[in-house]
Amino acid sequence: MSKYRNSVALILALAAAPALAEGGKLGLGRPALPEEVAAWNVDVLPDGTGLPVGSGSVEDGEMLFSDNCAACHGEFAEGVDNWPELAGGEDTLADADPVKTVGSYWPYLSTTWDYVHRSMPYGNAQSLTTDDVYAIVAYILYSNYLVEDDFVLTNENFLDIEMPNADGFIVDDRAETEYPMWRTEPCMEDCKDSVEITMRATVLDVTPEEEGSTEEVTEAAVTQDTSEPEEVVEEVAVIDPALVEAGEKVFRKCAACHEIGEGARNKSGPQLNGVVGRVMGSVEDFKYSKGFVAAHDQGRTWDEVSITEYLAKPRDFMKGTKMAFAGLKKEADMAAILAYLQAASE
Repeated sequence: MSKYRNSVALILALAAAPALAEGGKLGLGRPALPEEVAAWNVDVLPDGTGLPVGSGSVEDGEMLFSDNCAACHGEFAEGVDNWPELAGGEDTLADADPVKTVGSYWPYLSTTWDYVHRSMPYGNAQSLTTDDVYAIVAYILYSNYLVEDDFVLTNENFLDIEMPNADGFIVDDRAETEYPMWRTEPCMEDCKDSVEITMRATVLDVTPEEEGSTEEVTEAAVTQDTSEPEEVVEEVAVIDPALVEAGEKVFRKCAACHEIGEGARNKSGPQLNGVVGRVMGSVEDFKYSKGFVAAHDQGRTWDEVSITEYLAKPRDFMKGTKMAFAGLKKEADMAAILAYLQAASE
């Protein structure tokens, strides 16, 4: 009998539900309190809306980043394994394989603040204080050479930071400008009145050459090939190749910030081609710290002694240097790096 009564009660309740829904009240739960809504409303907009009062320095951010972020993003925000790089990538967005970082790609600083505050550190999201977030964002800016090492980020100067790619995004208007072209019938034959060759590939056997030109190109290629072994032989004769090889392995610690070799470009640190014997602070288009600017004006050069001292303790050698790397501890590693740099400088 009790089962029958329960079934009837359930049927009556379900039958009454539509009537309650029409009235707009189901009698379930309660309205959310303002403080409960505010707890979820943590987004920060590009114009600063939602940004809380607070501040954080680059110096504090370096320690916080090391403790909370470096395991995935590297000590210098260079990225570890497949985790995202947060620094570097300048002038790569037009490359076939662009490096999209906070400094090279993100248009608004608010995106960085919002993401760190909302989702980081991984596995322990929203555990950072407001000032911690300001400090970490300040360090990320510093890692991208957008601020100096004594910079303090606050809610008051937040909007003063202009990101390099702020004007790099446009409204997607392809529906109006491109889609109509794709919906037309493609031309399959006799699309042009005449065809002419306007460019020729430099690789043989791609674009047919005029008679006799193949021999000239082949002769030039052979001449160029014979010059390369001469350079290698000269390097081996001057520097211990085993030491150079060891230096190349140690240089992996530097590769996150520096490039060396053919096509080397500035990253978060300057390219190092020809660094031995080079005037300090002289790489074109690289923004040096004040200490290196002064060293350049004084005409100081990189030699074996200065390079070794810098590798051991960068911040002791040059006060205010932007390089966050603590230095090499083993003399053998320093000697190997020096040999590797010397080989690349000849």
